[in-house]
Amino acid sequence: MDTKDIKSKFPIFRNKVNGKQLVYLDSANSSQKPKTVIDRISKFYSKEFSNVGRSVHSLAVTATNRFEETRDLMQKYVNAKSREEIVFTKNATEAINLVASTYGEKFIESGDEILITELEHHANYVPWHFIREKKGAIIKFAKCNERGEVDIDEIKKLVTNKTKIIAVTHISNVTGAIMPIKKIVDLASQKKIPVLVDGCQGAPHVKVDMQELGCDFYAISCHKMYGPTGVGILYAKKKWLDILPPYQGGGGMIDQVNKDNISFPGSPTKYEAGTLQTAEVVGFSESIKFIEDVGIKNIMKHEKEILEYGLEKIKKNNSVKIIGEPKNRGSIISFTIKGIHPHDIATILDEDGVAIRAGHHCCQILHDKMGLAASARASLGIYNSKEDIDILSNAIKKCNKIFNN
Repeated sequence: MDTKDIKSKFPIFRNKVNGKQLVYLDSANSSQKPKTVIDRISKFYSKEFSNVGRSVHSLAVTATNRFEETRDLMQKYVNAKSREEIVFTKNATEAINLVASTYGEKFIESGDEILITELEHHANYVPWHFIREKKGAIIKFAKCNERGEVDIDEIKKLVTNKTKIIAVTHISNVTGAIMPIKKIVDLASQKKIPVLVDGCQGAPHVKVDMQELGCDFYAISCHKMYGPTGVGILYAKKKWLDILPPYQGGGGMIDQVNKDNISFPGSPTKYEAGTLQTAEVVGFSESIKFIEDVGIKNIMKHEKEILEYGLEKIKKNNSVKIIGEPKNRGSIISFTIKGIHPHDIATILDEDGVAIRAGHHCCQILHDKMGLAASARASLGIYNSKEDIDILSNAIKKCNKIFNN
């Protein structure tokens, strides 16, 4: 892969940060946007804008068609059985909240169990906590091992006849551990337990095939897929969307309304209340096309190469401790440096134009498990190169000199 050619498609890399060439290593937080996405949003606002699914004038018809084309592209990208299984939300957090709220309200009662893991982002814990508080449910945490991964046997031993749903991350946003989703789904299906997958770190970096994975729900964050902010995707099997209640009420999600009763249409309309983030959804179509043009297999190969180079390079620095050593790892390197707070690490790296994340990464439970208040995290995207890793490595050495001299 020609990284220089890839970077040339992203306008932000023409800019400098603190007088230095930008090295962006924060894609697990949010990825940068190619010019095609930016231009598509601009074109929609300047030439095609209208509300969707309401009016019948030419602009409205065009806008609605463009909006629905993104749904079709997403159906193909994740290999969903039908377009009705693709629901637009404002982010992956809302997608998970939608499932927790509707499924929890209908199927979870006092004493029922929700199974998650110690790897979960707060977005895949807090919504279930709300259900625990409201319905008197029990949340069980599958423990991660010393490598920062959760083994299928750990999940298996926690499943009981009271388990109502299993909600797990696809790829940990701290250790990079890739979860054995297919094995989890196979285990759950034997007991007819639905599985929700937090796919925020999965969808941008690995091939996702809903019919192959077999999960019931899969939440996607579009701004991590080189797309706009304000857009999320919930993939859900149609059998669930047909029986779960609406999540929010308002315009656009109704069938018939009168003073005594309200009826609702089928999916996805039932779950898309109000005016959605129309321009952003249309712009996201270009993100999907961009990923498909490069090829997800090429992305996986490239990121694996840069990841392995990065791990080897950073491990040579004895003052650096890498968080987790999972057997199957996504493109994330979380680390600490002895005697230096992660926020200070990020500040010094920023002076050299290197952008990383510092904090608990919305994973306080995992950090507590590892005895850490925070960590620094370098996360890769399609635009990163070995040269970026070299600059990161040198910036870490500089950080060491400043604080540990």
